[in-house]
Amino acid sequence: MCAIKLIVGLGNPGSKYEDTRHNAGFFLVDELARSFSASFTSEKKFQGELGRTNIGSCDVRLLKPTTFMNLSGESVRAVANFYRIAAEEILVAHDELDIPPGTVKLKQGGGHGGHNGLRDIINHMGRDFWRVRLGIGHPGDAKKVVSFVLQRAPKSEMDLLTQSIDDVAHEITDIVSGDMAKAMRTLHTKK
Repeated sequence: MCAIKLIVGLGNPGSKYEDTRHNAGFFLVDELARSFSASFTSEKKFQGELGRTNIGSCDVRLLKPTTFMNLSGESVRAVANFYRIAAEEILVAHDELDIPPGTVKLKQGGGHGGHNGLRDIINHMGRDFWRVRLGIGHPGDAKKVVSFVLQRAPKSEMDLLTQSIDDVAHEITDIVSGDMAKAMRTLHTKK
């Protein structure tokens, strides 16, 4: 069974943002493209870069919206509608302030927690999609959040984020095939 048909990485396009914490979702989808020999094509009708690969025995599309974070839902909805992919068949990878760097949480549904990319996807698709929450930590002051997520993390934090992305890549076959419990047991115990 193929539970996930679309994996979306959230981030902001352009060289100004490419190495920032907010692009953690892009980092994950790029790693999956490398691991599963996919390449991205810029698709104007989808407002994003789209790739296609096989993960296990499942045909999976990889998406990096190019709408900027706050309008990610437009791109996700366009792809989902075109390929008839239901919200619960979508996995969205994103940066997460509420968990420390190196930590990963997998869950389905829920709110946006102040994340504007998630807010827009919820507005377009509802709440039933899956999420891979990639911990980036919190600056400790709500007024510093915007500058924090739009900065490059120090090497020690980037190393932790890279390790968490590798951990997800190792579990992605289970996730795509629907063995979420197994993936959660593995990912949620790592630190």
